[in-house]
Amino acid sequence: MSSPRADLLDPAAVSALGHLEMVARWVVDGFLTGLHRSPRKGFSVEFAEHRPYQPGDDLRYLDWRIAARADRWVVKQFEEETNTRAMLVLDVSASMHWTGALNRLTKLAYAERLLGALALLFLRQRDAVGLVRADTGVRSVVPPGSRDGHWFRLAAALAQAGGGPGTDLIAALTQAAHFTRRPGFIVLASDLLVEPEPVIEQVRALRARGHEVLVLHILDPLERDFPEGGEALFTDPESRTAVPASPADVRRDYRATVEHALAQWRTELLRHGARYTLAFTDTPFGDPLRAVVRASGRGPMPIA
Repeated sequence: MSSPRADLLDPAAVSALGHLEMVARWVVDGFLTGLHRSPRKGFSVEFAEHRPYQPGDDLRYLDWRIAARADRWVVKQFEEETNTRAMLVLDVSASMHWTGALNRLTKLAYAERLLGALALLFLRQRDAVGLVRADTGVRSVVPPGSRDGHWFRLAAALAQAGGGPGTDLIAALTQAAHFTRRPGFIVLASDLLVEPEPVIEQVRALRARGHEVLVLHILDPLERDFPEGGEALFTDPESRTAVPASPADVRRDYRATVEHALAQWRTELLRHGARYTLAFTDTPFGDPLRAVVRASGRGPMPIA
């Protein structure tokens, strides 16, 4: 009997069996043999420019001809020629650290593992992939790459701490665009607890530059279905604003407000040519990964 595929299992159950790197590998191994097929086989590197030698640089890339001719130590820099250049943008603000149940992943833990699997999919196709993490500002950046060892740099960055009391997605998307000068693929994973208009305008600008943009809207199921119970104090994890309320009194209006917000994000992003996928933290990782495959424009791949 074959083992259950990790991409179809409960994400919390899968995550309990190993750390982020292992979970990403299990999900990818159970999902696809590759992200897309390309008529170009493999990849090559193309010389880009020289830069001054710095202690610690690999001596293999020293330009010995310039050193002999001009007594100047410079290193050759190469630009990776790949099928796709992708940047993953992760919201690590305080609201992403929330979960509505002890047996579910936080929104951030879910997004980290989802983007880890996505990064591995890109790398297995020899696509260059990078990462931007942001809360009140850009917290860390991993420039796109596809060489051996790059996966471990991405996984280490995904596991870093976050939790600032704000969400600056504009700075994060701007940084991602800086590393995708030619048309590429930009994936944003966030709970989108921000004003829509600035983010949508930034997405519109990215689309105008030729980038494919996919927004993964990460939510806990309890954020859609207001909890039952008695009088309670509800606190915003970022602003720390506290509001007393009875769920029975506000459930209908809350649900209408959430549905309106989700519809607004979907409608506006689609109108500007971006892709939008809603991913709840109890949904198997394979579901949003399929949305990425469709958004790549190259069609689905056979399942492993």
